[in-house]
Amino acid sequence: MYRFLLRPKWLLFHFLVLAGVVVMVNLAFWQLRRLDERKDFNAHVSANIDAAPVGLADLVAIDAEPGDPALFDAEWRPVTASGEYLVDEQFVVVNRSQNGIAGLIVVTPLRLADDRILLVERGFVPLSEEDAIASLPPPEGEVEVLGRLRRSQQRESVGLADPGEGDLAQVQRIDIPRLSAQLPGDPVPMYVELIASDPQERAALPDPLHEPTLSEGSHLSYTVQWFIFSLCAVVGWVFAVRRSIATRRAEEITPPDAT
Repeated sequence: MYRFLLRPKWLLFHFLVLAGVVVMVNLAFWQLRRLDERKDFNAHVSANIDAAPVGLADLVAIDAEPGDPALFDAEWRPVTASGEYLVDEQFVVVNRSQNGIAGLIVVTPLRLADDRILLVERGFVPLSEEDAIASLPPPEGEVEVLGRLRRSQQRESVGLADPGEGDLAQVQRIDIPRLSAQLPGDPVPMYVELIASDPQERAALPDPLHEPTLSEGSHLSYTVQWFIFSLCAVVGWVFAVRRSIATRRAEEITPPDAT
């Protein structure tokens, strides 16, 4: 009765179902691991954002490289630094949005007392106000800034790339090693998102950048979906086997047509 299950086409069917279940269960556990990673990341960001401000030099060593693990630990920490803005070296990061509005981020280098250059994201400007950027200079003279530390950005596998050479007035991301050639000094290997400054910014724009919105994403729902899909595959396999068995039993007890 059950020997048909060992026929080649049935063996192939068993293999495909088993392989599909194994893949989907592994995808479910992969989503669970992604969820754990997201929770750890959220906890790291929340703890760092809420930490008390410290001096820039206390967290970012002079000889630190962009890939230094210590920079990951320091990211999102509020720090203070003092220096003078270099308005002529200002540039913008394009293709950004805030509050659902498309725009760009104004970045102005700050020359520190040791002549290093700290890139400061001063804030967001809507595209409708892009022409006003030139009339929004930073405070003059010695400025003390308070900002959130961020690591240098790199292009992912997809996404627009900046030109490999030349000075850039517009960039897709703050890639500090790429931008170092156009800066009048050695760059700090992290940049900051401005929270406040003394003296204060002169105008309502640029709009201060918001803190990151932390969520656990869709990993849990994807996990449930993959488990449901794998269960459906098993149920489908059981249904197909039972139906085939029932069909063969019916054929065995049905008398041949009289002739």
